Amino acid sequence: MSTKYLSVNNLKVSEELFSFVNDDLIKDSGITSEKFWLGFDKAIHELAPRNKELILIRENLQKKIDEWHIKNKGSEIKIDEYKDFLKKIGYLKNEGSDFKIQTKNIDDEISKIAGPQLVVPIMNARYTLNAANARWVSLYDSLYGTNIIESDEGGSERYDPLRGQEVIRYVREFFDKHIPIDGTSWKNIAGLKIVDKDLIIHKDDYEYKLKDKEKFVGHRGDATKPTAIIIKNNNLHFEIIINPKAFSAAHDIAGISDVIAESAISTICDNEDSVAAVDANDKVICYKNWLGLMRGNLKIQFEKNGKNLERKLNPDRSYISKEGKGLKLHGRSLLLIRNVGHLMTNPAIILKDGSEIPEGIMDAFFTTAAALQDLKNKRNSRKGSIYIVKPKMHGPEETEFTDIIFSKVEELFGIEKYTCKIGIMDEERRTSVNLKECIRTLKNRVFFINTGFLDRTGDEMHTSMEAGPMIKKGDMKSSKWILAYENNNIDIGLKCGFSGIAQIGKGMWAMPDKMKEMMEDKIGHLKAGANCAWVPSPTAASLHALHYHQINIFDQQKKIIKRDQAKLNDLLTIPVANRPNWSVDEINSEISNSAQTLLGYVVRWIDQGVGCSKVPDINNIGLMEDRATLRISSQHIANWISHGITTKIQVMEIMKQMAKVVDEQNKNDKNYVKMSDDFERSLAFKTACDLIFKGKEQPSGYTEPLLHFNRLKRKINQS
Repeated sequence: MSTKYLSVNNLKVSEELFSFVNDDLIKDSGITSEKFWLGFDKAIHELAPRNKELILIRENLQKKIDEWHIKNKGSEIKIDEYKDFLKKIGYLKNEGSDFKIQTKNIDDEISKIAGPQLVVPIMNARYTLNAANARWVSLYDSLYGTNIIESDEGGSERYDPLRGQEVIRYVREFFDKHIPIDGTSWKNIAGLKIVDKDLIIHKDDYEYKLKDKEKFVGHRGDATKPTAIIIKNNNLHFEIIINPKAFSAAHDIAGISDVIAESAISTICDNEDSVAAVDANDKVICYKNWLGLMRGNLKIQFEKNGKNLERKLNPDRSYISKEGKGLKLHGRSLLLIRNVGHLMTNPAIILKDGSEIPEGIMDAFFTTAAALQDLKNKRNSRKGSIYIVKPKMHGPEETEFTDIIFSKVEELFGIEKYTCKIGIMDEERRTSVNLKECIRTLKNRVFFINTGFLDRTGDEMHTSMEAGPMIKKGDMKSSKWILAYENNNIDIGLKCGFSGIAQIGKGMWAMPDKMKEMMEDKIGHLKAGANCAWVPSPTAASLHALHYHQINIFDQQKKIIKRDQAKLNDLLTIPVANRPNWSVDEINSEISNSAQTLLGYVVRWIDQGVGCSKVPDINNIGLMEDRATLRISSQHIANWISHGITTKIQVMEIMKQMAKVVDEQNKNDKNYVKMSDDFERSLAFKTACDLIFKGKEQPSGYTEPLLHFNRLKRKINQS
């Protein structure tokens, strides 16, 4: 499979990408092909050298940190000396004066509505449409199909009426707590109607109203016999669907057949960790899907259970306000686009010096070009903004470079400066310890900061690789640095004026089948002060949305801003194990668990181009794996080999054992190629091993260089 290139000014552009840009991407954008390619060529050749400089700065800083740890090996790290060293080399910046972000034209889904945030691979059109449409999800279906409701029929295809009654009871009890009726319970009601702008609830011969009448905002259908009641609480909506003839309303005297929860308020359409996009062909698929979303015409036909189905974007939801006016609620999630970081290059375009284009710069121009369509129709962003999530930036120089990139993008397309808003992923150590200064460089663009435990832990381990053996992965979540990291992100965000303007987010719930556990655990993200948090599915979004009815985030943030700020000393505390006395069995168990999920992910990435998937762990619990989970596992094992906790020989034996386990777990996948049939010839197995055994030398511990190199090799072999 060889790429055919066309010479375009000083660039060599893949024929497929060139055709897509000219015939589709910039069509009706108001910019001619000639003007686009001239401006793009000029901007790329101005930006690419700085991109390379920034990557070299990363490498030089890492080299100095490694040398410092080697020099001080065996000595206790004195935090003040360590901080002085980090400042001297330019890793740690002096914190400037206080300021507030100045971002303008932010949609309510970011600034005023707190709720779940989905992350979806943009390469998969069907998943992407599901996510975009997950603004509204059946709460009844979500509860019925998960382990929140416990019954013997949980996994059965046959409807269990007792389980159905448990679902209804769960919802009514939730309503009693958070949308209470004055004088009775939702469990006892016999009907609903609207009289004189009020919601009237029947029970026997009595009529009741909500304790807070403002929570009723509208209805559909006739006021005396509504087909839906619209409730609003903490800026989130429920639609109570009334259809006595529906199967699900058979035992409901009020005729309520479903409750639709406003769920995924925003969705990150991901070009990065959850996709395997390595060449022009892959990138065109990603850009084309994003363009379809921005035009509003993305749709896909597929077969399910023997039926041919079509999926497209949902329309807005109409209702009648209590004043009798026709109003609409947004029918789909606010869509954000995640570009790649500054590290990777892509063979889709070759620069005049023969090097590949920095992929993050290519993403900036092409994803913004697609979003120009929405600036015209304003179906996604009503405020006329383009939301770009930018991952894996290291420190203020790199966030400042992102500002420069998007200034060039806006200049080329002739759009107002700061139209492109930037979400900062606080997932690299140099960004965490300089977060305030990173935000300062993007104070006119920033709409989002969030924490990412896995990537951040991977960078923590790689940065301090020479400091000593790291504690176990499971112990990381209770370590001093991570508690400071999670609090610091909130503290800095609130101090910089994010509340009511921008999102402060928390990371992914990685176990999509464990919804009961999610409901017990993930409310902690709200208590911590986050006004959005990541979920892996529409079902998880609808359930996590309930948490935002329980806690008013903006009230919570007013309390949190008064606390003492997280300490930099804690944030810089390296999670090394102090004289570990782990047994051989403990060590092998830890490595086996990491190796098994690592192999389960890599084999699909390399052989099938699947960038995110549910991988069963060693206990057969499905975990959502992406490159971030891969980074932490590979770096952890590499660290333990480096410090003699285990050996390369022992790890290789475990890798072979776990490859057989992974092969068995994938035996029903007709496209799966077994690794254990021939370890020497399995490209996926060799890639997984390289991620560990070459882990120390990988830039910032990233997995992308090895994954991309070997996926390209596999695609060539398959062609």
